[in-house]
Amino acid sequence: MRYTPFDGSSKPFTIGLKPMDLATWLEVDDALEPYLAEKDRLYGELPEKVFVEREDTQAAQQEVLDLIVENLAERHGATHRVEDGEVRIGGRIVSLADGTSPLKIASHLVQEDLVLMRKDVDGWRLVAASLCFPSSWSLTEKYDRALEDIHQPVPQFGRGTRMAELIARMFDKLQPGNPVERMNWSMQGNPDLYHPLSHASRIDRAAEGIRELSAQEVAARAFIRVERQTLRKLPQTGDILFTIRIYLNPLARIAAHEDHVRVADGFAEQLSSMDRDKLAYKGLLQDRDRLVSALRAISRN
Repeated sequence: MRYTPFDGSSKPFTIGLKPMDLATWLEVDDALEPYLAEKDRLYGELPEKVFVEREDTQAAQQEVLDLIVENLAERHGATHRVEDGEVRIGGRIVSLADGTSPLKIASHLVQEDLVLMRKDVDGWRLVAASLCFPSSWSLTEKYDRALEDIHQPVPQFGRGTRMAELIARMFDKLQPGNPVERMNWSMQGNPDLYHPLSHASRIDRAAEGIRELSAQEVAARAFIRVERQTLRKLPQTGDILFTIRIYLNPLARIAAHEDHVRVADGFAEQLSSMDRDKLAYKGLLQDRDRLVSALRAISRN
């Protein structure tokens, strides 16, 4: 496990931003090919669900593509070979000028999802995105909506809340040379990277109409979904690029962590301290106690 934000080291449902070194902006690992292959599949089968764009975002999209290619050439030459208007990734060849949207081209180069935000009269708005790996939300429902409305389902983050005001202020103050990152986590009952959830389904889940995890033995069936999120203001257009990198691990893999007692106990404590609204948002109302028991068992072994 590369990141364990669920271990008590960070508090859930907080902004939790910290400065980021651009050298670590994009993360490449052994799962590069499976992630890119899954993006190919989703673009082929569900293109309207994983990519959206406003017509006036082409310049910002191109700026994103240029920055990503520059970073890959400088930091990830072992996996990405940039030359003659294309990028070679193993046996893949991605043209940088194939006539499609620049943000879509960029998405085929990296494991991250890419979301473009723009300041409008009512705040920062989602104006373009390649989102192949949503963590229990729907891109089509959030497209072209203001940030405060996108966060409306999150406890204490909706329009008019103090958290919404803090986020808007942070977006306003973000500078091109000072990117930031944060971590988030959730639970799911399968290893799917594509894990959307409509607003109606979220309401049903919060009301205990459906379970996020199966009724079978939770330690064997539950997966921890970690999001590494970064925010970078684009120097030319002034838009903000929001990247999301997904890490999926079975809950049982905590047992193999070198500090598994601390991680398991910290996770159990975090789950135990969550109130009903936060558990409902994460879809864990019915499963919290089973998860805590599984974590305690991992800690004892």
